[in-house]
Amino acid sequence: MNQQMSQNRLSVGIAGLNEVIGGGLIAQRSYLVRGGPGTGKTTLGLHFLTAGMAVGEKPLFITLGEPEAQLRANAETLGFDIESMAFLDLSPSSEFFTEIQTYDIFSPSEVEREPTTQKIIERVQAVKPTRVFLDAITQFRYLAADEFQFRKQVLSFLRFLVEGGATVVFTSEGTLSAPDDDLQFISDGVIYLELLSEGRTLSVSKLRGSNFRNGRHSLRLTQTGMEVFPRLLPDNYQQDFVAEPISAGVPEIDELLHGGLERGTVTVITGPSGAGKTTVGIQFMKEAAGRGERSVVYIFEESISTLLHRCESVNIPVGAMIAGGTLSVIPVEPLLYSPDQFAAMVRQEVEQEKTRIVMIDSVSGYQLSMQGQNLVNNLHALCKYLKNMGVTVILINEVEEIGGDFRMTEIGISYLADNILLIRYLERQLHNRTEIRKAIGVIKKRVSDFEKTLRELDITRYGLKVSKPIRGLRGILSSAPVWVEGEVDED
Repeated sequence: MNQQMSQNRLSVGIAGLNEVIGGGLIAQRSYLVRGGPGTGKTTLGLHFLTAGMAVGEKPLFITLGEPEAQLRANAETLGFDIESMAFLDLSPSSEFFTEIQTYDIFSPSEVEREPTTQKIIERVQAVKPTRVFLDAITQFRYLAADEFQFRKQVLSFLRFLVEGGATVVFTSEGTLSAPDDDLQFISDGVIYLELLSEGRTLSVSKLRGSNFRNGRHSLRLTQTGMEVFPRLLPDNYQQDFVAEPISAGVPEIDELLHGGLERGTVTVITGPSGAGKTTVGIQFMKEAAGRGERSVVYIFEESISTLLHRCESVNIPVGAMIAGGTLSVIPVEPLLYSPDQFAAMVRQEVEQEKTRIVMIDSVSGYQLSMQGQNLVNNLHALCKYLKNMGVTVILINEVEEIGGDFRMTEIGISYLADNILLIRYLERQLHNRTEIRKAIGVIKKRVSDFEKTLRELDITRYGLKVSKPIRGLRGILSSAPVWVEGEVDED
C-alpha cells in the first residue's frame, strides 16, 4: 500500500484506520487520540510514526509519561523498527523524588524561557519533524495555573509544531474529574479508542476537511500492533457482473430451480440437522470448480478434516479443489471474531482472491460472533455487499425440529433470501416397513419461476441422487406429510 496518500494525506500505518478516515490524515494538522489506559493509544502513535519513516519522513516521539527506554523496549516487542526514531523524553526521572525537584513545563509567564520548554524548542528545531506523536498532552493540565492557561498553552504549542511543518497526533487521558472536552475542540480530528464488554472498538467523532466512516469499528491489538476492521457499508462497493444462472451439476436440482442459482443472489438452504444442507451447498461449488471459479466455505461448527471426510465419501473432491485453488475452507471460532472482523475476512477473499461463491455454515454459528450486536443487521450488510460484488451467497440454516410444522428459519432472516431451498425428512410406509427419507424443494425464488414440487434426495457414495417429482404426497408443509394410497411412486 502506498504510504503517502493522495490529496496530501498521510497514512497512519493501519490499513483499516486509513479506510475509516477516508485515506489518511490531512497533513499539517493536529489530531487527538483519546481513550482509557490499555486501549492502544501509544500503539497507534507508533504506527503513525513508523509509517512516516517508511517513506523517508522525520518523526519525533515526545513522551511525558513512559520513559524512552521502556517505550523502545515495548516497540521492539511489537516488531516496530524505531532505532533511528527521534525521541524527546520529558518523563520525570527518579531524581525528581530523591532530590525533591520541581517539574515545571509551562508557566503563565515567559513560557519560552522555561528550561523544559526550551528543550522542546531545541529538539523540534534540530529534528525538523514532519510527524510528531505526543503522549500524553493532559500532563500539561496539572502544571498550568488554570484551565484558561492550559488551553492557551496547548493551542500555542500545537500551532508551533504545525507551523513548523509537522502533522501532530497527541493523546489524552481524560477522567470524570478532568474531562478532555477542551482538547476535542482544539484538535482537527478526534479518534476514540474504547474497551467494551463486546471487545475493543475505534470511532471517529470529528475530522475537519474530510469525510469519515461513522460508528464503532472493531479493533484488535496483536503481537505486531493494531488492526482496525471498518464497519461494512455495502453501498460503497459495486462491481459489474452478469446475473446468469449457475448450475448445481445435478440436473434434477437445476430443474427444481429452473436453471440454477443466479449470480449475485442469496440462497438459504434450510432444514434439520443431518439432512444434507452443507452437501447440497458444496455441490454448487464442485460445479463452479469445474469452470475454474473459486469458492469459500466458512465453517463455524465442524473441523476441516470432518468436512473433508464426509464430502470425499459422497464423491465431492474437496481435497483436490483445495489443492487446485478453487476452494478455500476456513474454520472460524465465532467467539474470537467480531462481525467487522469476519466481514474483513470475507472482503479479502472477494476482492483479492476473486471468489465467486461464499457459503456460511451455519447462520447459528455466525450468530455467536455477534457479541450482543444485531444478527440481522450485520448479516444484511454482509449479504448486500456480496450481492453488489456479484458473489453468490449460500447460507446454511438449521431448524431445530425434525418433524415439526414447517418453518423457513427460526431467526428471522428469510427476507434476506432471494432463494430458499428446503430439505426435510419424510416418513414413508413401503412394503410393510417404515423408512425415513429426505426431500428437497424450492420455497422461494425471486428472479425466476421454480418447480412447485418436492423430490426425494439421496446422498450416496456416488454423489447426490435426486428423484423425479414425488406424486401423491400430501401435507408437505405440515408436521406429518403422507403419501396417498394409490398415488405413491414405487421403487
